[in-house]
Amino acid sequence: MSDPTYRLTILISGNGTNLQALIDACASSSLPSTIITRVISNRKSAYGLTRAANASIPTTYHNLLSYKKRYPESSIQLAREEYDAELASIILSDTPHPDLIVCAGWMHILTPSFLTTVTAAGIPVINLHPALPGEFAGAGAIERAWEAGKKGDVTRTGVMIHEVIAEVDAGRAIAVQEVELRQGESLEELEDRIHQVEHRLIVEGTKKKLQEIGDKRAKEVGGSQPST
Repeated sequence: MSDPTYRLTILISGNGTNLQALIDACASSSLPSTIITRVISNRKSAYGLTRAANASIPTTYHNLLSYKKRYPESSIQLAREEYDAELASIILSDTPHPDLIVCAGWMHILTPSFLTTVTAAGIPVINLHPALPGEFAGAGAIERAWEAGKKGDVTRTGVMIHEVIAEVDAGRAIAVQEVELRQGESLEELEDRIHQVEHRLIVEGTKKKLQEIGDKRAKEVGGSQPST
């Protein structure tokens, strides 16, 4: 019996270098029996959409702005919840559903209206964050680590792939790598080193999560068999 094929939906916001790492991994032995079935961007100009198109992967542009226009400024949370509910609907419209959603440079905090829906459908979500667990959550993590390093508050930062929960960048870490902070290094130099780690770790973390999914399914199938 051949191995099952795992389906990924990738969420992006920018250049898509981490997406490209996943595309390349799916085309090699790094992510065996894995395909990317859709790439979704919340920015129309994201070059990652071009990367996906070049790899013949279906793409979707889903932007928050039109949702904000429907609500007064005081109700921005309602706009975000409606946006996220529609995002979940787009993903669940694919048949079969994806096995895993990967946030690869996705610059939008997912609300419970998204997470509850995809979790109910049995689809886990993982995210790449350029910091270590429990450190520098949220936006600007690399710059904040660099500033802290200049002050002597920390001597290292890192990259993690983690499960997505309602609390920002606080889900269980799946893959982690520390990155040394070097004295006299510019922010741009640190960013370059961080990005190199990201490209490898996002493949490693995705592979680990897919293995967990496969192991869980195998146990469920095995547990459903009648005892002899």
